[in-house]
Amino acid sequence: MSGETVITIVGNLVDDPELRFTPAGAAVAKFRIASTPRVFNKTTSQWEDGEGLFLTCSVWRQAAENVAESLTRGMRVIVQGRLKQRSYEDREQVKRTVYEIDVEEVGPSLLRASAKVTKNPAGGGQAQGGQQSDGWGGARPAAGGTQPASTPAPATAPNGASHSDEPPF
Repeated sequence: MSGETVITIVGNLVDDPELRFTPAGAAVAKFRIASTPRVFNKTTSQWEDGEGLFLTCSVWRQAAENVAESLTRGMRVIVQGRLKQRSYEDREQVKRTVYEIDVEEVGPSLLRASAKVTKNPAGGGQAQGGQQSDGWGGARPAAGGTQPASTPAPATAPNGASHSDEPPF
């Protein structure tokens, strides 16, 4: 939407993501991220922590389930989403304002860690006929130099070499 504030923040998860489901069955995961700047103090010649920024994040549907399964407290993550401001009154009737992120993308930071990515089926559901949908129309790489039945054989060039206009993957 026009006028929304999209931000990207890098920080550490304060606690494990909390996965819940709406009455309609949609998954939502909430987690908090702390982003603390590091500043070099020239007088002491040491790095010091600046003031931390703590933001509550919420992510929906399949991404929520992936976050709950993959991320844990203390992990360094990169979060991109829409910054939202919300005001409310606490128990003592004091007006408070909080900032939250509606997450679009989230993943582990690979600056000082490694990760193994496992691709979920596209759409997170079943395709027609009970087959898993993979987002690539069921295309699979050719095994042993044979072409899938639905793919035409490559044309033969005048010098006997074969070539195809199809991508190599």
